Amino acid sequence: MKVLVAEDDQFTRNGLVEVLEIEGYQVVAAADGTEAIQQFRDQQPDFVCLDIMMPSRSGYEACSAIRAASPDVPIIFISAKAEEVDRLVGFEVGADDFIAKPFSVREVVARVRAVARRCCAAKPDVPAEFSMGDLLILPGELRAKRGDNVIDLSPRDVKILQLLHDNPGKALDRNVIFNHAWGEDYFPNSRTLDQHVSQLRKRVEVDPKEPILVRTVHGVGYRYDPET
Repeated sequence: MKVLVAEDDQFTRNGLVEVLEIEGYQVVAAADGTEAIQQFRDQQPDFVCLDIMMPSRSGYEACSAIRAASPDVPIIFISAKAEEVDRLVGFEVGADDFIAKPFSVREVVARVRAVARRCCAAKPDVPAEFSMGDLLILPGELRAKRGDNVIDLSPRDVKILQLLHDNPGKALDRNVIFNHAWGEDYFPNSRTLDQHVSQLRKRVEVDPKEPILVRTVHGVGYRYDPET
């Protein structure tokens, strides 16, 4: 899933790109409103995150142009201009949501996941739901369910679980998992994968210290052993 991030402050822009890439999104960055409009036309992202106060053309102008080109693409404003009038103008020009600066990483991730779930639900090629043990994974909702317990997942979480599910009993090499879940252009780092799996286990395993769904294969990678 592709996201356009338009933000003129380099530090904030790089931070948003990093957070979203960790979640598993493909991120296209723009430093001003004019570049944002051009990147939207060229890259056709699934949703857009815009700052308001940007050089060349403001976030309001970029939002209006993007909305005119695509009535349905979700647009989130992330801005320090967060007074009621700023929010109202943002919604009037076509925004779907508004995040005020300074923001927390958890808030951005939660809001983006909510948008991503709507995007996934509208896509015709979303993988069908599948089960791993007593866990039901719902790719179209970016969620999993265990009984009445609902677990939020990132796109990358879904990719990892889908890969393991589709290769039952097979020890998957770290590079295979990286290429599938991060992309072939990502420079492999075992620590990155291990940290991600550790966090994923905390959410999907009944006992993260004794994992059943994502087992470690020392010296190789990870494996899913379906119940026999």
